[in-house]
Amino acid sequence: MLFDALIAGAGPAGSVAARLLARAGWDVALVERTPFPRRKVCGEFISAVTLPVLEACGVGQAFAAAAGPVVTRVGIYAGEAALMAPGERAWGQALSREHLDLLLRDAAVAAGAKLYQPVELESFERDGDGFTCRLGETEIKAHTLIAACGSWNAKGLFALAQKPAPSDLFAFKAHFTASRLPPGLMPLLAFPGGYGGLVHEDGGRTSLSCCVRRDVLAEIRTRYPGRAAQAVLAHIMATTRGVHEALTGALLEGNFLSTGPIHPGIRPRYKDGIFFTGNIAGEAHPIIAEGISMAIQASALLARLLIACRGEDYARAWRRHFAPRIRASSLFAHLAMNRATRAAALGLLKAAPSLIGWGARLSGKSDSVPVPSA
Repeated sequence: MLFDALIAGAGPAGSVAARLLARAGWDVALVERTPFPRRKVCGEFISAVTLPVLEACGVGQAFAAAAGPVVTRVGIYAGEAALMAPGERAWGQALSREHLDLLLRDAAVAAGAKLYQPVELESFERDGDGFTCRLGETEIKAHTLIAACGSWNAKGLFALAQKPAPSDLFAFKAHFTASRLPPGLMPLLAFPGGYGGLVHEDGGRTSLSCCVRRDVLAEIRTRYPGRAAQAVLAHIMATTRGVHEALTGALLEGNFLSTGPIHPGIRPRYKDGIFFTGNIAGEAHPIIAEGISMAIQASALLARLLIACRGEDYARAWRRHFAPRIRASSLFAHLAMNRATRAAALGLLKAAPSLIGWGARLSGKSDSVPVPSA
């Protein structure tokens, strides 16, 4: 069987690329190794600037209806400080991955993409002007191969190999009900050795997602015996007054999820004839809550260029649109995790809280990338 494109990974990045290419008349194979629905260790906020891509995918209204309330305020919880940017605006909404992934995958299938799930891309070979790919017992050919399988996979053809380091980040996420997080507020959390965020999402829940350095996690676990996730939560509650007030009395729904280590940064977007999109191409520190949004926008950019027969422009265009956000996120992460810089930054933000909104815009919440029309 011959396809115009095979996309490895049916998460938001892969499904957006599949939907847009299929709508343009491409024959697309969408390959996903895990069953849906699935929970994922990531933040679940989608910035408002990403909505045009969701509209182009035909799911804009469904997303808005299913997601949590609109985030109208951004702020920072750090130590005893609870700061908010002045004024209100529509920054975006949060939708859990078990719902978002299904929404986008089904939109790709409705556009004509052929879904292979749960099936793993086990191997591929260059074959003339395309690829011969093996999915279990099935062999298919594709002119274009797109890797959209995320960057946190510990195994698989596109797994990222990294040497352990004290500065490695481990990610945790949990959902809570009955929190006291103020309506419409999405605060950045800056605590010793890590950072995170809180946001209202679908089902009346509040999502807590965070990252902690490997060396700090080891110290935390000596103070709070038991499971790593519970120790991290205790550490955040003890060091961050805003989180303590928001989550005291809240009920944990399900279990904590964890993964790591994660390694934010810029990676190849095109190599050996393969296009890379989503977090495997490059990812910002989760501190700016733009991971899923950037993945969706990058896939829209890739699809637009492929449809226009300008795939050779993708790597350069990706860097122009997304590298500044990744660099900004690295700066913000350093400021949040280091005691001295965190104190200095808080002092500045207390004097000029409008800088909180400026930081949100710098992270990409007011910039856009070209997207195809619906």
